[in-house]
Amino acid sequence: MGPFATRQVVLLPFPFSDLRASKLRPALVLADSGKGDWVLCQITSNPYADLSAIPLNDADFAQGSLQRVSFARASKIFTAHESLFQRAAGQLTPECHAKVVQVIVDMLQSGG
Repeated sequence: MGPFATRQVVLLPFPFSDLRASKLRPALVLADSGKGDWVLCQITSNPYADLSAIPLNDADFAQGSLQRVSFARASKIFTAHESLFQRAAGQLTPECHAKVVQVIVDMLQSGG
């Protein structure tokens, strides 16, 4: 699969806590960190009382969608290699992507 770009929502396997199995979950591609690695933000269907969670609905997608209203978890940032990406679910609008990035920047600047 590829090529990849910021604003894409991709599905990749997230391991269960016991590491014996995994489940495909969505994540927002934030930045290319080189050599096939990407910086991503976790997307869940539950905000978990996370004040930095940004709701995502169909109107926030320029292309594609997710099956239900979901939340970009700005406090859950990680890197993953593109070989883990199973497929793209869609691409956020530039406005929604900018909102997610701004929440992340604000969180980092405030120290938490």
